[in-house]
Amino acid sequence: MSPGFKVQLHLALLWMVILQGRGRYIEQNEIIDDVFGMLNSELKRELSEDYIYRRSLKCIDMLSLDGQFTFTADRPQLNCATFFISSPDEIITIEYNYVNIDCQGGDFLKVFDGWILRGEKFPSTIDHLLPLAERYIDFCDGSGTKTVFRSSQNVAMLFFRIHMPGNGFSLTVTKLINPFPCNVISQTPDGRFTMVIPHQKRNCSFSIIYPVEIKLSDLSLGHFNNLHLKIPITSCSGATDFIELLGGNKLDPSRMYPVADICYSFSGPAQMKVGCDNTVVRMVSSGKYINRLTFEYRQLSPRELEKPNRNSVEDFCYTDD
Repeated sequence: MSPGFKVQLHLALLWMVILQGRGRYIEQNEIIDDVFGMLNSELKRELSEDYIYRRSLKCIDMLSLDGQFTFTADRPQLNCATFFISSPDEIITIEYNYVNIDCQGGDFLKVFDGWILRGEKFPSTIDHLLPLAERYIDFCDGSGTKTVFRSSQNVAMLFFRIHMPGNGFSLTVTKLINPFPCNVISQTPDGRFTMVIPHQKRNCSFSIIYPVEIKLSDLSLGHFNNLHLKIPITSCSGATDFIELLGGNKLDPSRMYPVADICYSFSGPAQMKVGCDNTVVRMVSSGKYINRLTFEYRQLSPRELEKPNRNSVEDFCYTDD
């Protein structure tokens, strides 16, 4: 099945489920395999700085622009979610303008710091700085006075359930520049990115939800910056600072297959094709050094995916675990 047809089929099934009112709880939804198909081209147009974009939200929606957004239930809406995504070097601020829901009657309105698809989370629990419980902000848990939420990365998510027609909420979305982006989902299948971790003990993952070719052009790991290697390193076992290239059909990087790892600095191109639905470039940093990686990526064509390759990783792309 070609990638284009796969996206169209998933979207058709998704909207059929929504229109029939049969949507399962979004955290376990198996239909939304490619949420990027929901990025309408109209929403990507350039807007003047003084223009405030406004529109109504759908039960299942995706937002990539700043603006004011309103949801009003026309019937009981029990399994709804909004995916927020911004540029890699931005974080997302969500502010409630007003909320009219019945918390005592079973309604809820929750923000999640990241994305959840089919029960999997991005960033993974081992890559995010906050414990999982602290990544959820529930309007109905008694702390509803907190009306402003700020994400840790370029994606966030809103879950809501509203029983009474006429009830709803309004929110404003704005973006802020993140000087050191960490844990990113790419909006596009092609691009270039520089990942920097400056003296911080953390892990950063850059996720590309497409089969792609990755080209690493520059890697600087602090513990090898001034070391001239005479013998190539063949194993990164025991390394505290390194790069991983992961592939698979999962959203959670911790559940993906390690394709390659690099634990020494180099300059010059090194590339690999990964024919999986999701490819992740992940940097692990001990916090002792300034680590930096620049890479480019492009989506593989259908012909490239069909062509046998000696370093193909498609055998493990669709393993179930």
